[in-house]
This record gives sequence, C-alpha cells and structure tokens, in this order.
Amino acid sequence: MNTTATPVSVTSQNLNVEREETGTLPAGGSDANFFDCKEVWYPVHYVEDLTKSKPNKFTLLGKDIVIWWDKKGEFWSVFEDKCPHRLVPLSEGRINEEGLLECPYHGWAFSGSGNCEFIPQQGEDHTAEQSKRACANYLPATVRQGLLFVYPGNPENAAKTAVPVVDPLEDGSPEWVCINTFRDLPYDAITLLENVIDASHVPYTHHGTVGNRGYAGPVQLEVVESSKQGFKGVWQDGPRKGSLGRQDTTFIAPCLMWHDLTSKKFGRTLTVVYATPTRKGECRLFARFPFKFPSKIPGFFIKLTPRWYSHLGQNTILEDDQIFLHLQERYLEQSQNRNNFAKAYYLPTAADSYVAEMRSWMQQYKADPFPGETLPPALTKEQLLDRYHSHTINCASCSAALKMIEKLKLACIVVLILALGMTPLAAGFVTWGLSFVILAGGGLWLYLSKLEKRFYEGEELPSRNRPVKS
Repeated sequence: MNTTATPVSVTSQNLNVEREETGTLPAGGSDANFFDCKEVWYPVHYVEDLTKSKPNKFTLLGKDIVIWWDKKGEFWSVFEDKCPHRLVPLSEGRINEEGLLECPYHGWAFSGSGNCEFIPQQGEDHTAEQSKRACANYLPATVRQGLLFVYPGNPENAAKTAVPVVDPLEDGSPEWVCINTFRDLPYDAITLLENVIDASHVPYTHHGTVGNRGYAGPVQLEVVESSKQGFKGVWQDGPRKGSLGRQDTTFIAPCLMWHDLTSKKFGRTLTVVYATPTRKGECRLFARFPFKFPSKIPGFFIKLTPRWYSHLGQNTILEDDQIFLHLQERYLEQSQNRNNFAKAYYLPTAADSYVAEMRSWMQQYKADPFPGETLPPALTKEQLLDRYHSHTINCASCSAALKMIEKLKLACIVVLILALGMTPLAAGFVTWGLSFVILAGGGLWLYLSKLEKRFYEGEELPSRNRPVKS
C-alpha cells in the first residue's frame, strides 16, 4: 500500500510541537540538537501540473524519483527512479495497458505499492517477482492543499510526521483567492528562503515590478519565538512605511515560510514560499499568493486571468534577483568565513533579524541537506534566464499556452501567404481588404512571437536598472 500521511499540520501557534501532546514525530527527527533534512515532507509538484498518462520525473535531495498515477488504486505513487533489475530509470518507461509502471529496458511492471507484478523473461513458475529484491523502492506520498508531498526519510516515520501546510488555508474558506506558481531555481533552498524572508530587499530589488524605492526605510523586524521546528517574527509597522499595517512571518523548518499581512485597503494577503532542495545549488520554488479581499471584484478578475499569464509576470519578478543570488552563495562558499555567517555577512540593522535567525537555526541544528558538497560552476546569464526548462516544460498551463501560440503563428503565416497570393488578382475594395488582412496578420504574428519568447527566456535588463523617464 502507498503510505499516506495522517492529516495533521504544524500549527503556527506553537511551533515546538511535543510528541507527547500530538502523537507525532517532530520534523527533522527526535535528536534535539540535529535537524535531519530527510525526515521531512517536501512538496514536489502542484497536482494540476502532473500528467496521469505517463511517468513524471523529479529530483529530491539529490535522488531521482518517478511520480506516476496508479489508476487502480487511484493515488499518486512515488518510487526511486531505478528499476531493481538493471537500475535504469523507470521514468523513461510507460504506464502500460494494465495500469502498471513498465520499465523501458525489459518490461518489468510494478504496481503502485512497488510490488513487481510481471517479469516477461521468467518461466512458468513466476517466483522471481515474489522476491523483495524485485520490488521498486517506493517513497511515502500524500496530497495536501493542492500539492503532492513526498517523504524521503524512513518510511515508518512518514505517517507520524506532520505535513508542513499553510495553517490559514486549512479553514477551506471560499473567500481565499490564490495565485500559484513554481520554478526550478539555480541556488540552494536556504538561499531562497533567506531572500524571501528578507522584507527589506523588496523596494530595491523589485523596483518597477512589485516594489518601489520610495517605500524604502527602517525595517524593525523582531523574532518572537524560535525552536528547532522554526521561528516566528513580527514587523509591527509593516511594509510601505507602515501604510498597510503589521506583518507576521512564520518559518516552518526546513522548507516553508509565509508572510501574513492584513490591511483595510487590500484585505488579508499571504506570501507563501516552499523551497524544496533538489541538488546542491538547486531547488524548486513553490510560491503561493492567497488573498482575502474586502470586495469580490479583485478576486473575480484574478480568477479570469489565465494561469499562464500570471506565470509570465511571476517569472519576471523571480528574475529580478536570480542572477545575483546565484553568485552570492558562491561568494559565501569562497569566503574564509563561510562557516560563520556572522563574520561573512555584516548584519548591523534590525532589518537583518530574520536572516540572522535563519542562519543561526541552520548552524545550530546542522540542517544542511547536502553536507560536504560544493556548489557546481556558475552558470552564464543566458542559462540563468532560461524559462523553458526551469518552468514552462513542467507547467501544464504554460506548455499548453505555448502550443496554442505556435498553432496561431502557423495560422497567421497561412493566411498571409493566401492574402499575398490573391492580392495581384484583386481590385478595388478587395485589394484594401486584403491589405488590411496582411497588416493585421503580420502584426498578430509579431505580437505572438514576442509572447512566445517570454515562455523561453527572461529579460536581461531588470526593471530596477532601466533608465528613469523624466
């Protein structure tokens, strides 16, 4: 059977959840001085982006896994991406007519529990598949709040360990309107969380997208609770020079954080980030932006906006800091103080309180998902701005939109060829009509070409560095 987590969540009211009180194991293991990054549930996909008709590949903590839909059991099954026979990736196989995951090399077939159900090469005795050595190595998986979570640690601990969900969303209120996106980022999960938890960078880094330098000023962040399970903080004045009200921040170790802001003007807004470590120097970001507006009108327009269109804008925001964060963590690794953040960084203001707390947490509990590993060589700007492989190809909405754009571009070319071919034979108003078709078709083709490019790559010049219009 596929191991499924007990539907419990880490509560933001008490981060230091005791085993005796809840009957669960703490995330990171029971050692009070060590956070085991394997003994944690990690999100790996939005369910809406998974394909039920074929295997889906992912890398979690340096281990390749395969995600596939068991239509008989009606659940998402996750295996280590190795056939027990000859160690080839099962993600290169298929889901066969019987609904089994079939190895591409010799056709060994597996059910969702990991049991080998069929070995074509054996004789009539059919005993080989009964061996434990014939089973695929399955990982516990569960779906919560639209995300598929996987547990890479001891399978026996999975059902006892809380799934890190966003508490405010557990009320299931239809008033929540949520924008979701994801992207594979070229830097570590801790670098991502350190960046998002730092509210003071927004006016400068994201000037022209979601920030404005005019709102920059003192940021008095205060850590009010801390433990092995994470920490909580408060910014009493809040963003935009206090015009929006207080902002609360929660960090659920090791991969989840959110800002919680309520204002009279905009209602309640959450900025939620999961950082799932894939390989050293790489992670997958899951960003969620739930809103509770005072009026139904903003939510109505958000729901009308195509998901792929929102993703284009969110990719632009991510690229505001993607290049320098990729280099920042390499500078830190090369520093002689790389193991002492307090010396490597100069953190003199209260605006750095959350960053200091997160780095302290990581050092105190030795919470490194890739101990002893070094970062790979730095990527070029062109590679860092790649959108196709880091998002589009894995996003159901964006990949479908891209295919539609390609079809529309082809249709424009066909119409243009026909119109150009008919023009010499036409006269009078027909000629004017054909000329309009040619101009409109050409303009549409150019617009679609620019839109298509945005699915493949980002802009090299960020908004903050563009010339100021006088």
